[in-house]
Amino acid sequence: MQNPMQEIRLDKLVLNIGIGATEDKIENAKALLKKLTGHEIAYTKAKKRFPEFGIRKGQVIAAVVTLRNGEASSFLKTALDANNNQIGRNAIANNSLNFGVKEYIYFSGVKYDPKIGMLGLNINASFSRRGTRVENRKRRRSIAGRSHKAIKKEELQAYIEKNFGAKVAEAE
Repeated sequence: MQNPMQEIRLDKLVLNIGIGATEDKIENAKALLKKLTGHEIAYTKAKKRFPEFGIRKGQVIAAVVTLRNGEASSFLKTALDANNNQIGRNAIANNSLNFGVKEYIYFSGVKYDPKIGMLGLNINASFSRRGTRVENRKRRRSIAGRSHKAIKKEELQAYIEKNFGAKVAEAE
């Protein structure tokens, strides 16, 4: 029997739609994320100005939502299904899985909305092991070992294939 503290678990799932443009596109991104998740949306503001892209410092450039626990797991399954259960080899790195969905109509049960238009989104899934909270808690803080915090690529790949049914594309 394997040590239960070594089990990998999905910590959180972050959905991001980066627009970097006008307010109406930001509102469309907000509406889309609200439609997909049913959660309140947070915004990301520009930290610097980029005049060549027409971005000012402090301008809202993205809409973000974070899912945790069971909601994160079920949404990751549907997002991987929208991506044909295929992820690239470089999508797995540093205890996380990063991939994009080109258009939201790839999600099952979601129809095209002409008010929103065509938008894609980035998905970032963060994984951890039990016991890593001891470094972040306020009371009786301690140190988790480096080997306990770092999840090997092969372990994470096996976990994703087993629990979410996604296949990782082989290196070309």
